[in-house]
Formats: sequence, C-alpha cells, structure tokens
Amino acid sequence: MFDNGKTRSLRTGRLASLFSGANAYSWSLVALGVVVAIVFTMLNPAVYASALNLESIALSVPEIAVLALAISIAMTAAGIDLSIVSTANLAALFVAWFSGFAASNGLNDFVATVIAVVGALVVGSLCGLLNGLVIAKFDVSPILTTLATMQVYAGLAIVLTKGEALYGTTNILMALGMEKSLGVPNVFWLFLFVTAIVWVIMNRTKYGVRVTMMGSNEIASLFSGFRIADLTIRTYLMTGALAAVAGIMLVSRTGAASASYGGSYLMVAITIAVLGGANPFGGKREVMGAALAAIVLQLIASGLNMMGISPYIYQVVQGVILVGASVVAFERKLHGQRKDRKRARREARERNEVAVNA
Repeated sequence: MFDNGKTRSLRTGRLASLFSGANAYSWSLVALGVVVAIVFTMLNPAVYASALNLESIALSVPEIAVLALAISIAMTAAGIDLSIVSTANLAALFVAWFSGFAASNGLNDFVATVIAVVGALVVGSLCGLLNGLVIAKFDVSPILTTLATMQVYAGLAIVLTKGEALYGTTNILMALGMEKSLGVPNVFWLFLFVTAIVWVIMNRTKYGVRVTMMGSNEIASLFSGFRIADLTIRTYLMTGALAAVAGIMLVSRTGAASASYGGSYLMVAITIAVLGGANPFGGKREVMGAALAAIVLQLIASGLNMMGISPYIYQVVQGVILVGASVVAFERKLHGQRKDRKRARREARERNEVAVNA
C-alpha cells in the first residue's frame, strides 16, 4: 500500500501544477471572465444573466474564436495570417453555392452536407497551402504574404459572386447553426470540439513541439534537423483549414455568405490571440488561452452593448487590449533574453574557473 503522507503529497503536487506554470495564465483569464460576468450581472441582472443573453454570447463566440485559434497557431511559428477572414468567406461561399446547387438538383441532404463541408475545408486548405508555399519556398515574410493573399482571396470571391451575397445552406448545417443540444447552441459545442483537437495537435504531437521550437529559435531548429519549410507549410495549412471551419460556422448560423462578411473579425481575432497569451514573436502556444479570451471579450462586448455604449468604444477597448498585451509580450521577450545572457555569462565564468583550477 502507498504511504498516506506520500499520496497526499502527490495529490497536492498535481493540484498545484494545475494552477501554476503554463496553466496560470488560462486560470487568470477564467478569473477575469468571472469578474466581468459578475460586474455586468450586478449592473443589470434581468438582462445580462438572462437565458437569451447567454445564448447570444454562445452564438457569437465560435466563429471568431476559431479564427483566433488560427492566428494563435501562426504566431506560435513566429508568423501571422491576415488572410483568414477572406479564406473563411471563400469557404462559406462554396457551402452556400453548393447547398443551392444540391437543393435544385434533389441531392440527398446528408450527401450534400458532406460534400459542402469537405469542399469548404479543401478551399480553406488550398488557401493556406498557397500562403505556406510562398512563405516557405520564396522566403517572403508572413505579414506581406498573407496581406497580399487576403486581397487576392477577397477579390476572387467578388469576381465569382459579382459582389452579391449567396443564400442557402443544408438542413443539417442549419441545425448546427440554429438549434441547441442540452440547452447550448450546437455551434458552441463544435467550437469546443475544434478547440480540443487543436489543443491535442499543438500539445501532444511532434509537430506541435517542433513548430513551437521553430517559432522560438528558427536557426537552432534548423541545426537540430527540423524541416523548417515543411513545418511552415503545415502551419498555414492548419490556419486555412480553421478559417474554413469558421466559414462553415458563419454560413450555418446566418444562412448566407458574402465576400464582405466579417470585415472587423481580423482585428478582433488578433486581439483575442494576443490576449489569450500567444506571443507575436513566436515560440509560445496558447490554445486554451485563445478560446478563453474569445469568451472574455464577448462577455465584455455583451455587457457594453447592454449598457447602450457605442460599439466604437468597444473598438477602442480592443485596441487598448491589443497594445497592452503586445507590450507585455515584448517585455517578456526582453526579460527572457536578459536571463539567457546572464545564464550564458555565468556558465562562461564557471568554465573559466574550472580551467584555471585545472
């Protein structure tokens, strides 16, 4: 039998590790969300804590949160993907177009849904593949590459639709976007499922470990034998696929798709990713942080809207959050560099002392 003292110590250690280290920041976001919810509930409990408002929050979080996950993954690799909204719109347009085509030709709803979803994921992955190839093979910076492809994908969507919105979705996707399970919108369950998959990929696979190391120090990763180009391409394939998932969520929730949808989503997604703990300079993966930050920001947005505060004020709040979080990330980077230099000097002194004593 195990010693009771050792068993209690082991359990205490596990409990302490849950609230420390890599998990500490996520718990701080949970605490922030609780504080925000309590404050706004106290200000207007009849509205903010109502089932209708909670359902509205749950419906508003998923697509922007998934886009933030894509941004967070790109930042882990010391990159950025500014084309995610344009990619999401292209994927959503494919779903809306094929849904209309399937309905007019009497195609089975399940088959039509599978083809629409797979096609949308292919569209998103191809967009991500193009980003990854340009960045990896031609050594163009991620910000310039994805800024250019953002315009290309948006222009392509306008050309294909002549600037008009497309309406329609399959019955299964409509149920995903509009119906609930266990009192929670289905699309929110999908968001939790996607977050879990991304967490496993980033924390429990060789790819996740290697792309984090690459983002932290690309030169060291190169000398370690990592295939930098392959990691980069896979990273942007994933961001493109996640953008497509966000597009599927969008069209299932609204029943329509357009080249101009989600104009403000990009800045919000970047803000969420940075607030969630992603380091714009690379080397830090924060999947749960991004998911929690999306919920926190939506709690704030819902509260400000409840109080009748202008949405432009919310944009100011987003900007302040983004600047503050970026400054904190930059200071952390400098602090880490100073610690590395001090450690290197200390090790050098120790080696010199050993050499002298020898």
